[in-house]
Amino acid sequence: MAHTITDDVLTAALAAVSDACAVCRHVQIKLDDIKAMSKDDKSPVTIADYASQAIVSQQLRIRLGVHSIVGEESASALRSAENTVQREQVLDAVRLAWPGAAENEVLDAIDAGHADPKNDNAFWTLDPIDGTKGFLRNNQYAIALAYVVDGEPVLGVLGCPNLSASFDASFDEPDRTGSIYYAIKGKGTFQITGTDIRERGERVSATSRDDGTLSVCASVEKAHSNVSDTDRIMDHIASDMNTTWKPVRLDSQCKYAVVARGQSNAYLRLPTKKGYVERIWDHAAGALVATEAGAIVTDVHGKPLDFSHGRGLEQNRGVACATPNIHARVIDAIKSLNVCQIA
Repeated sequence: MAHTITDDVLTAALAAVSDACAVCRHVQIKLDDIKAMSKDDKSPVTIADYASQAIVSQQLRIRLGVHSIVGEESASALRSAENTVQREQVLDAVRLAWPGAAENEVLDAIDAGHADPKNDNAFWTLDPIDGTKGFLRNNQYAIALAYVVDGEPVLGVLGCPNLSASFDASFDEPDRTGSIYYAIKGKGTFQITGTDIRERGERVSATSRDDGTLSVCASVEKAHSNVSDTDRIMDHIASDMNTTWKPVRLDSQCKYAVVARGQSNAYLRLPTKKGYVERIWDHAAGALVATEAGAIVTDVHGKPLDFSHGRGLEQNRGVACATPNIHARVIDAIKSLNVCQIA
């Protein structure tokens, strides 16, 4: 049975992600100060992770009564005495969007984001900062929130604080306003320039590029996907289509948004080690954003992504997101070239 997303639910999700974007921007601006205080180069992303999760959790609770979210973080480490400085930094960040928040309220809100999806057929899932290394480099990262019902995302929101809505902008340069992408199952995908959610944005479409080349989104961190297999697949497809291809490198689920808005033909996440299982929060929001824009999203064997098996995509291996004109070619190339065998 179709699940209806009401305007109240959409507004709550957009507000939660918009506020989290603002908090993450604040932490990113203070990167050097935070590193100096904590003596840990990775501390800023940890603080932003916690703060983002607390903000999203709180917004969904006060607006919708949501008390649990499936995500990465819990507050157990943050509660320890040795993490007093980091805890204060998280509280400072959270209070930008949640004035007067008490320490115990923030910690409880973070813990609300560590639920078990097996307890319900409908749940929210969150990646408070997807693309941690992109965040630390001041490049691309995303706040990814999705609502999943009976194993399928029905609402997805991607907050992309550094991603310009302009195709002419470099992915390596952080945009001043960023963008938000959201999709409702059966209703399409929309782009909001900046973070003013009062404007519900413009519909986007994953139409084929027409500049004579194929463009494929690739991770900046090469360990995230099998680069050699991607090269073989795309060389094969480009040869068949009598064209050329080029990789476009950026971090996070922003890659799904870039395909959704018609700027790139594909995003391939190919297995790098046997038995690795993708996490649901790494794909739920982005997959719906791409699919509702007209792209096709499956695993590397052409199977639909199945979000009904707990915290991992247990029945899937890798991800193949592509525009309709090349998705079947991607799956055929994987089979004919005998790649992705470790999956």
